[in-house]
Amino acid sequence: MNGVSRCHNRGVDARIARTRRRLQEALVELARERGVDEVSVSDIAARAGVNRSTFYQHYSDKETLLADALDVVAGDAEAGLDGLVLGDAPPAPLVTFLEHVEVHADLYHRVFTEPGYGAVLTRLRARSRQAIRGLAPEVDELVRKELPVDVVAAGMTGLVLGVMGEWLAMEDRPPAAVAAAWIWSIVLGLPGLGERAEA
Repeated sequence: MNGVSRCHNRGVDARIARTRRRLQEALVELARERGVDEVSVSDIAARAGVNRSTFYQHYSDKETLLADALDVVAGDAEAGLDGLVLGDAPPAPLVTFLEHVEVHADLYHRVFTEPGYGAVLTRLRARSRQAIRGLAPEVDELVRKELPVDVVAAGMTGLVLGVMGEWLAMEDRPPAAVAAAWIWSIVLGLPGLGERAEA
């Protein structure tokens, strides 16, 4: 009996995952076609092949769906920020993540410049902070006597997101590798970090 229940629950979980994935893909497709602000919940539901009530069973609003959709797209592209290492060149995960942002620049540009995308920015901030916090053994050794590592991680996260926002707003936007080099140049200019990278 328990085995049947577990199988049934797995089936339900799989259906939920499939429905959410369809909603995420629908939003990304529609946003590319006409801009995320022009896409309604009804549009998303219709493209995903579900009704509005099904949408609201899975998501409270379009913003939360967008945050999940961008996470999934980044995951599919293996564009995480894990594995950052201090060195004299921008780490590959940072470049890969910015290349993902570049592919979806219209969506990310709206996230940084339009009101109403707090959930997406919160998710980006958390992801960036976690990745930078992963540098803790190196960063902690440099700053533990003056600043807590979490404060440094928060500051560096603000730096990363600030440069990303400016880069996305540029009319003649340079490639992602250039933005990564800008970010890393500023990071290496922070007291102690440049010396550590050169060691």
